[in-house]
Amino acid sequence: MSAQTSAAPTGRRLQPGRGRYLRLLWVLAAAVLLLDQLTKVWALEALADGTRRALLGSVLGLRLVFNPGAAFSFANSQTWLLTVVALAVVVFVLRVSRRLGSRAWTVALALVLGGASGNLVDRLLRAPGVGRGHVVDFIDYGVFVGNVADIAIVVAAALIMWLSVTGRELEGEAAASAAGTGREAAGEAPGQARAEARESGTSGTQAQEAQARGALKQGRQA
Repeated sequence: MSAQTSAAPTGRRLQPGRGRYLRLLWVLAAAVLLLDQLTKVWALEALADGTRRALLGSVLGLRLVFNPGAAFSFANSQTWLLTVVALAVVVFVLRVSRRLGSRAWTVALALVLGGASGNLVDRLLRAPGVGRGHVVDFIDYGVFVGNVADIAIVVAAALIMWLSVTGRELEGEAAASAAGTGREAAGEAPGQARAEARESGTSGTQAQEAQARGALKQGRQA
């Protein structure tokens, strides 16, 4: 019963930290999604004529393209499959997010969630139909054309690779906090036991001394 009582406060102390990471995840993901959709709305109006506007010659420009495939115009014939994959990615990130305890991982997953959601909105709501919608691409890199959601996904992939290589865990800071709390609790228990033992020993010694004084007094009276 004492073990259950001590474990409950630890869980409550960790919960606010995880809530902070979840709020950060939602805010960043929403920002990516909003930026992606706003820039697509702009591209549909400003680049409707289909001509390419050069920004850095042939290296970087703006050109409106409706992409049935994956990021940067890959897998153009797999629209339905890519829609299912995007849905799976969103669900996976939402499930994993409950374990978040690292700011870096929170940023990475927020970029994935926002980017995947941005292109998923296009696939679900744009022509030619639900699940088969073409994604609006407008950032022309010369070799392929992409959008803000694609950039977020690529940055997230690079960040996740770096976190994995450097051994950063998803639970990160929250896990370290839990471990520290556990060590503190483990350290307190032996200390309390030693203190109680010392108090018990002192009480026993005092009782023995009192008994000895009583016996000596009785002997003198006899």
